[in-house]
Amino acid sequence: MARRSYASFGNADYGIWYRFAAVLVKPVTNALAKTEWSGWENLPKEGGFIAAVNHNSVIDPVFYAHWQYNSGRPPRILGKSQLFSVPFIGFMLRKTGQIPVFRESTDAAEAFRAAIDAIDGGQCVQFYPEGTLTRDPDLWPMTGKSGAARVALMTGAPVIPVAHWGAHEIIPPYGRGGKGKYHLFPRHTVKVASGPPVDLSKYQGQELTAQVLRDATEDIMAAITAVLEGIRGEEAPAERYDMRKAARERAAAAAAKRDRARKGDAEERAE
Repeated sequence: MARRSYASFGNADYGIWYRFAAVLVKPVTNALAKTEWSGWENLPKEGGFIAAVNHNSVIDPVFYAHWQYNSGRPPRILGKSQLFSVPFIGFMLRKTGQIPVFRESTDAAEAFRAAIDAIDGGQCVQFYPEGTLTRDPDLWPMTGKSGAARVALMTGAPVIPVAHWGAHEIIPPYGRGGKGKYHLFPRHTVKVASGPPVDLSKYQGQELTAQVLRDATEDIMAAITAVLEGIRGEEAPAERYDMRKAARERAAAAAAKRDRARKGDAEERAE
């Protein structure tokens, strides 16, 4: 996919295609849920910035985009490259200046360059630092990937933590909702809020080592979690869910179970 310039959009120039997309999407979100928006005062009035958002439902990007659109700073969202090949959806994503992410490909670096171009052009670029839907059993943000932190430290752009809650009640993640998976009625409430910029000043000027990126990423995830605690009215667990650690633990448990089974079979044969 050809690389494009994002500077032409300006700080709050929605453009005809962005406004057309809003005409299509906003009635859907309004029909699906009552919305409670807050935190727009934390968004920079001008200049590029990163919106770092939690992810707990396949439909939450629509509600986030509605919130961000209404703020006066339209988002440029990093999306799976496959979506850009879907008829009409891909056309609209391109026309509204969204940024494709080429997962598990050398083109992933191109996504970051495009994000940097957009930020340098004064745009709001949205990241899901978790990289996928959270696997935390209670839907708290899990450990993040380093993309948002890397771009923030490369550009010096402020990172605004954004959290939402309620979209998971409409479409639960990973089929948790049972048969049908969709819970359209009764009408749910979706809340979206932001917090003040994440303080990453202690990392500025440092070499972007793996440790620096991990620490900066954790600071971003902690800020998102703090905003989510506020809108949920609950305290998050002390230990953040780590998908890789959980996978290792499941593999170890499965291996131990197989070992016990083999040991039991051997004992039976010995008898």
